[in-house]
Amino acid sequence: MYPLIRNRRLRSSEAIRRLVRETILTPDDFLVPLFVVEGKNIKEEIASMPNYYRLSLDILEKEVKELWSMGLCSVLLFVKVPENLKDNKGTEALNPDGLMQQAIKTVKNACPEMLVMTDVALDPYSSYGHDGIVGDGQILNDETTEVLAEMSVSHALAGADFVAPSDMMDGRILTIREALEEEGYPNTGIMSYSAKYASAFYGPFRDALDSAPVDIKNVPKDKKTYQMDFANRFEAIKETQMDVDEGADIVMVKPGLCYLDIVREIRNEVEVPIAVYQVSGEYAMLKAAAQNDWLDEKAVVLESLLAFKRAGADGILTYFAKSAAKWLKEN
Repeated sequence: MYPLIRNRRLRSSEAIRRLVRETILTPDDFLVPLFVVEGKNIKEEIASMPNYYRLSLDILEKEVKELWSMGLCSVLLFVKVPENLKDNKGTEALNPDGLMQQAIKTVKNACPEMLVMTDVALDPYSSYGHDGIVGDGQILNDETTEVLAEMSVSHALAGADFVAPSDMMDGRILTIREALEEEGYPNTGIMSYSAKYASAFYGPFRDALDSAPVDIKNVPKDKKTYQMDFANRFEAIKETQMDVDEGADIVMVKPGLCYLDIVREIRNEVEVPIAVYQVSGEYAMLKAAAQNDWLDEKAVVLESLLAFKRAGADGILTYFAKSAAKWLKEN
């Protein structure tokens, strides 16, 4: 006897598949990472991230206007800091006329409605390439969180809507939240990198910002003392819940595709929005395969982005945002 229930009836045409589809992807789901550099008229391709660029402020202005016209309404800003401005304490991060502060103002002037999020960590400003202050052969936690709080206030003053601490120092969300409240920025949000793993997938990003840890005696050679061990699952829930309790408005899992189980675990535990970062290594792998005609770029990118949403993510940081927005419009 043939089964009375035939699941394939709900797959028999594009129309029925669209009607019963559980997960929908739109440009509203994307946050666009943007790399900013000093200078004028610079659009510099990143060698390990084909078709992705470092932008000077004048080109950044044009870029955000284009993004907005495509229906992309959120950006996350990163800056490449000149070597002569780097030190162990991230002094340049607090410069009210620094590159990040200028970038925030540039985006807001060009497109006031664009949601502007900013990277908060010391590695772009650090002479050691670490997310915190180095002392006595370790990354100093509490001293670093104080600088991150000052940095966040500086970004809020420049016009940032959200700050995004990516450092993984203990207690930094509460320190930042209290500083924002005390300085008169209660409405500035925090998107916390809550479950950020010590991953090997970050290489191209560090090329983009020249922010890899340096190999110097008495300085940690990697970020494993503060970023999470990628063997751990339950620790991610603990880290995320602590950030929520300390005042995070949005939490993030990073990297993305290898960590869909973490996205789902956190989705089951917290009631705040969840972001996931499709990181530079994921972008580079898919790009390389597509350029060699090993994979259909459009198909695999849209499939991977949908997987993030299916796992429970509300927002996706992806270097494919512009391409995906175009592809979704075509579909």
